Amino acid sequence: MNRMPSKEQVEYIRERYPAGTRVILHAMGDPQAPPPGTGGTVVYVDDAGQIGVRWDSGSSLALIPGVDSFSRESAQEKNKLRRPQGAER
Repeated sequence: MNRMPSKEQVEYIRERYPAGTRVILHAMGDPQAPPPGTGGTVVYVDDAGQIGVRWDSGSSLALIPGVDSFSRESAQEKNKLRRPQGAER
């Protein structure tokens, strides 16, 4: 069983994943989880340190740091998504 994160740990998570941060899911043990590789936008971090995400697939499901595998979207991935079709770099 995982114990509750400390107040300091929750604040760190909130600083690292403010609302609007883009994340990429790698793995989640929830049967309702979006597929690995799905992107999403952080909506909130609750008092238990869970990260509420609006997934690009349309669902909303919280990430649990230390349990679920995910990362922040890199600048390269952001640029790839925003670059107009046919624009080469």
